Amino acid sequence: MLTYTELIELRDKLTNCEIGLELAKTQYWHSFKEGQRSWHTKDWKERRSKFIKDKCEICSSKETLTLQHLSHPKKYSEYTTDITRTYAKNYIDKNPNIDKSEFSNHILKNYEYVPIPLCPNCGSRNPNRRIRKSPQYLCTECRQEFDEPINKSVNEIISTFYENEEAIEVRDKCFVTNDKWKNKHNLANVRYWLQREQAKNKDVETIEKEAFLLYLNDSIKYLSFEDTITACKKCASRFDLYNMELCPKCKEYYKGVQYPTCIQCLPEEKRKAALEKIEFGKKWQAMHEGLGID
Repeated sequence: MLTYTELIELRDKLTNCEIGLELAKTQYWHSFKEGQRSWHTKDWKERRSKFIKDKCEICSSKETLTLQHLSHPKKYSEYTTDITRTYAKNYIDKNPNIDKSEFSNHILKNYEYVPIPLCPNCGSRNPNRRIRKSPQYLCTECRQEFDEPINKSVNEIISTFYENEEAIEVRDKCFVTNDKWKNKHNLANVRYWLQREQAKNKDVETIEKEAFLLYLNDSIKYLSFEDTITACKKCASRFDLYNMELCPKCKEYYKGVQYPTCIQCLPEEKRKAALEKIEFGKKWQAMHEGLGID
């Protein structure tokens, strides 16, 4: 795992084009070991001693002190997704249209079409399918009974989409991806993901470099102890596990970080309502557990 100084050097070299993206990635990831964390390293421990204070900045306790990070780095993949989304939007704004034949070929290659059943008499959508009666289908609009519904072909659906994107039949998520995810898309979704892929392919190296630089900056910030406070084990665990902090009013009870005070410090009427809500939640959870409901 690279040290804080080594990370800064790597980022600066990549920013100044003194090193290529792939080599920068190799140098960064090569030093990782399975299960190793930054706080296990000698570099972390040495620099930690310069930042940690002699008491908890939340409750003033001096027992089992640690540096509590108030923010944590995002994953590299999250940065890649965010930047790709931005580039895709810019690309689509400049290239809103896709050739119809190209779009059709893309769909036939990458999607399975699961058509919406239609009434053969009036064309109504999704006729009622019956289990025990024959004929199997009953149209709820014209009351026609039939065994086999009709449906529109892929080319008919695509043609309708190019004529009117607001048509009801092109809103159905009847196109299933051929990959392992089996995502269901309508034609607008299909077009977006095609254009997104085109945008990504067009600027793939720029996107990955921007994402990696942001990831390095995030990691450097984390290792710098810039956004940290000294906290005791109790305060640190409450913050990490439950997103709670010590109430600034009573300095005795903990509260959710989104609330101004703990329940005990609320006005009587609000405190009573909050406790009743908590009690109701506990009973509801107990009932679910008793019934075997997750």
